[in-house]
Formats: sequence, C-alpha cells, structure tokens
Amino acid sequence: MFIRQSPVQTEPIRILHLIKSLGRGGAETLLPETLKVHDKSSFFFYCIYFLPWKNQLVEEIKLSGGMVNNFPANNNISILLQAFKILRYITKNKIQLVHCHLPWAGFVGRIVHLISGIPVIYSEHNKQERYQYLTRLLNKFSFNLQSTAIAVSEDVAQSIKININPSIQINTILNGINTEKFRRNLPVGQKIRADLGISSDAIVIGSLGVFRTQKRINAWLEIFAIVSKQNPNVRGILVGDGPLKEDIILQVQSLGLEEIVFLPGIQTNTVEWYSSMDIFMMTSEFEGLPLALLEAMSCECAVVATKAGGIREVVNDGINGLTVAVDQWPCLVEKIQLLLDNPSKRISIGKAARDRVVHHFSIHQMTKQLENLYISYVDTGK
Repeated sequence: MFIRQSPVQTEPIRILHLIKSLGRGGAETLLPETLKVHDKSSFFFYCIYFLPWKNQLVEEIKLSGGMVNNFPANNNISILLQAFKILRYITKNKIQLVHCHLPWAGFVGRIVHLISGIPVIYSEHNKQERYQYLTRLLNKFSFNLQSTAIAVSEDVAQSIKININPSIQINTILNGINTEKFRRNLPVGQKIRADLGISSDAIVIGSLGVFRTQKRINAWLEIFAIVSKQNPNVRGILVGDGPLKEDIILQVQSLGLEEIVFLPGIQTNTVEWYSSMDIFMMTSEFEGLPLALLEAMSCECAVVATKAGGIREVVNDGINGLTVAVDQWPCLVEKIQLLLDNPSKRISIGKAARDRVVHHFSIHQMTKQLENLYISYVDTGK
C-alpha cells in the first residue's frame, strides 16, 4: 500500500524519533527492536526523549545503531516548550522526517511541523477513549496538524476515526516482534523454575508488563487464587514493575499466595521468563496491540486473555488462544481449567500461537511497511 519508487539515495534518510520516555513500555521497546532490522544503508535514526529518569532503553537503542539525546522535561507542558530546541537539532543534523510516539511527543511534533513544514508521522498506540480528558481534547483539535498517522491495530484506527474523524490518512501497521529472538528455550526456562524452587512438572501461569490499572493485575490474582485452590500444582509468575506494585504485593499476601506467586521485578532476559511459563494470562481492560502478548505467543505459551483492543485481532478463540469478553474476566477460570485438564490441547494451542505470530506479526513485515511510508513522505515532501 505504501510502496513508491524512490530516487537513488547517496546518503541514508535521516529519521528522528520523538518519544516521551525510554522506559520499558511497549511503544518504547519497539524502537530498538525495529532499529535492529531496519535497512541501515537506507536509513539512519536519531531519538529524542524527554523524561530523564526513564532511560532504561537508551543503551539498547545505541547498540542497535541509533543516536539518542535527552531533552529534559519535568512535565507535559515543558515537553511542548522544547519545540524550538528540537527544530535546531533537526537543522543541525539534517533530519528529513520526524516520527512521534504517544500523545505528548505527538503534540510537540505537530508544533515542529507547523513551524518548519518537515514531514511528521505520529504513531497511535492506544484507543482515544482511554486517554485523560485534556489529552483527548488536544489530540482531537491538533490531529490534522501532521503529515499522517499510524495505528498499531485496526481497533486503534477505528477509535481515531470515530473520536477524531481526521482528514489526514490513517495507516494501520500492526505491531510486530522478532520471532527468531522470541523462541521457546526449554533449558533456560527450566533454570528459571529451578531458581524459584518450582518443580519441572508444575504448571506455570504467567504475565509480563507494567503494573498499572489497565492490566487489572488484581483480577489476575483473583483468578489465579481460584485456580490454585482447585489445582495445587499451579504456580504463578508476574514479571514487571509499576505504580501498582505495592498494591499487588499486599493482594498477594491477603490471598495467601506468597509461596506460589513470584514477583521477580523488571527482567531484560524476557525470552527466558516466557520459556518458564506454560500459560500466559492477560486480564486487561483495554489494550492497543500488546507486544507482551505477541512475545508470549511466539514463545509457544498458551494464551488466555480478555478481548481487549487489538487482542481480538491476534487471538482466534479456540485455535491459537482462549478469550473472553472484557467484562466477563472471571470466566478465564474456566478457560485455564480447560487447558489444565487437557495438556495436549495446551501444547497444540501454544504451537498454533507461534505459527500465528510468525506469519502475521513479524517485526520484518512491520519494519518494511514503516520504511515504505518514510520513503513516500520524504520523496514527495508532504
């Protein structure tokens, strides 16, 4: 859809990513992952982020071939005040296109576009309904002040069209992952289990992500508590951290799960942790298109999840995962029990999950679509 014949390039096209932070969120993680597979002979990438204390991915981006700079900002308004500094950086480094991620980076990117005319692309990772009122309002009234936008799922694209009704083009480019990297590794998975004192024949139900309200980890723990009472050989692993960590610890204690639910914190060796899990459970209230879901599926975890956002576009119920309606999350107990009672079904669903991701959600497919979009806007000067 985006392919357009490009002129002969004597130098790589210079792309600047703008993003609020470089913590380990889904949108942030995509930057080093796409950098690893981009055509380095045709593109060179710069990155500016604003929150200096969220810098966990800085070194990974540098190792992947990008150049990173921090323009310190203490709050959202101070991000907007960086517009002229960004413009000077663009001029100095001969940037040809700006790619913004998430709303406040998008807002400052639109200011840059208005002043300079440089092409600006914005990636939307969430549904509009899930933003705070001020963010939704600013997004609605400024959305057309950029060259084009990317939605990470069809669900996100529909939310933009319904809530904003934009005049600019919306391009749906599905999130992708490196399926060669995210491949189940039984030996390292067993080592994780051994280190935690989990027997090799136990069934591990896990999850990975930021501990925030939308993930409904409280519901995850309630479901796990019910399942574990009926199945003493079940163990739980919640990988991650976030603003609700203390609440989660207290809930684990109140449910009496301290001995069977493990909270290892943030982990960088995520393949090893996925490989320790048999079932990956998501209880989210809303999602864009979660990378953790794709990663777990690529590692052959059997997925049980709510039909939140882009999850519906990934998981075919009963084929490569089991799903329930968002407001019927207690029914996940039955779905998990089905997998516990049928080991062969659990294994076949895990294998089908990997097949689904390999053929439809590859980082290589995603990156190629991005490159075609970049070329079309640099070439035409839109």
